[in-house]
Amino acid sequence: MGGMKGLLKKGLGEMGFNAEGGVINWFPGHMAAATRAIRDRLKLADLVIEVRDSRIPLSSANADLQPRLSNKRRVIALNKKDLANPNIMNKWVHYFDSCKQDCVSINAHSKSSVKKLLELVEFKLKEVISREPTLLVMVVGVPNVGKSALINSIHQIALSRFPVQQKMKRATVGPLPGVTQDIAGFKIAHQPSIYVLDTPGVLIPSIPDIETGLKLALAGSVKDSVVGEERIAQYLLAVLNTRGTPFHWKNQNNRRMEGIRYESEEKHEYNLKNLRQRRKPPNKSDVLYIEDLVMEVQRALFSPLSEFNGNVEDENDLEGLIDQQFDALQKALKITQKDSEARLMVSKKFLTLFRTGKLGPFILDDVPDSKSAP
Repeated sequence: MGGMKGLLKKGLGEMGFNAEGGVINWFPGHMAAATRAIRDRLKLADLVIEVRDSRIPLSSANADLQPRLSNKRRVIALNKKDLANPNIMNKWVHYFDSCKQDCVSINAHSKSSVKKLLELVEFKLKEVISREPTLLVMVVGVPNVGKSALINSIHQIALSRFPVQQKMKRATVGPLPGVTQDIAGFKIAHQPSIYVLDTPGVLIPSIPDIETGLKLALAGSVKDSVVGEERIAQYLLAVLNTRGTPFHWKNQNNRRMEGIRYESEEKHEYNLKNLRQRRKPPNKSDVLYIEDLVMEVQRALFSPLSEFNGNVEDENDLEGLIDQQFDALQKALKITQKDSEARLMVSKKFLTLFRTGKLGPFILDDVPDSKSAP
C-alpha cells in the first residue's frame, strides 16, 4: 500500500502525527486521570472484559495497558460484529486463539450475544480456586467501542436472573484477606457470586502512527473534529481503492449497479442522521431510498476506479482518483454546495453510510501473519 502511505504523509503530515512512532497526545487530561483510576481498579478485578471494535481488533487496543491486561484473566470482546466481515472475523478469533487469548465476537445490543460472553466469563471464573465469596468483573475499552451498550445489556440480563437486585455495597476484593471496598455492580451469577462493575473504564487509545489514528477516527474512537471529516473520508477511499472493494460491490450487485432501481408509492422523509441512532426506517419507501442511495454511492466509487489507468500504489495517481470519486459522490448524494463546503458534506454523509454498515461489513486491520501479543 505504498500509494496510501505516501498519500497519508503528504495530506496529513501537518496534523502533528508522529510517523516515526510514539503516542500522540491529543486527549484531555481527564482521560489520563481515568486511565490511572482504571489501573487502580484493575488490581481489584478478578477478570477483565476488554471491549474492542471488530473492525479494528488491534488498533482499538490500548497498547500501554496491554502488559497489565495480559497478566489478568481477560476476555477480549470484539463488539459490533454486525459491522465486520464475518469471514475475516473468524480469522481474527482464530488469531487470538493461537495467542492463547480468550476472545468472542459480539453485538452488545443483542442479549443472546451478550449471554454467550457471560457464559465464557462465568466459565473462566469458575476455574478460579479462591476463598473469596465474591468475584469482580471489570469492563474496559477505548471510546465508542460499545462499552456502555454492553453494560446496559448485562444489567438487563442481571435483573432477569436476580430480580430483587440492589447495587453491591460490599465486596471482598483485593490481594489481601479482609480488604473491602464499596463498589457498585450487577450480580450475574451465584456460587461463586460474580458481579460486573456498573461503570465501564474508558481507556486512552494508543496512536503510534498516522494510519492507526485514522482507523480509530474512522471507527469513531477519536472525535471527527480532531482529525477532520474530509481527511477521514480520504483515508477510507484510499483503503477501498487499494483493496479493490468497489469491484467486489459490482460483482455482488451487478443488476442494480447497472442502474435498475425500485420505486415506491410511499413518500420517504428520511435523513441519514437517523441511521446513527439505530432506528429502523419507518416505512418501505425509506428502506428503498437508503438502498438506492447506497447503490448510487457504490456506483460513484466504482465508475472512476474502473476507468482508472494509473497505479493505486502511486500517491499522486491515488490522490487524483480520490478527487474524481469525491466529485462523483457529490452528484450521487445530490449535494449542491460548492468547493470545501461540498467536500465536507460529502465526507459526513459518506462516513455515516460506512459507520452504520450500509456500505457492507468491513475490517480495517489486517490479520497478523505471525504470532504476536494481542
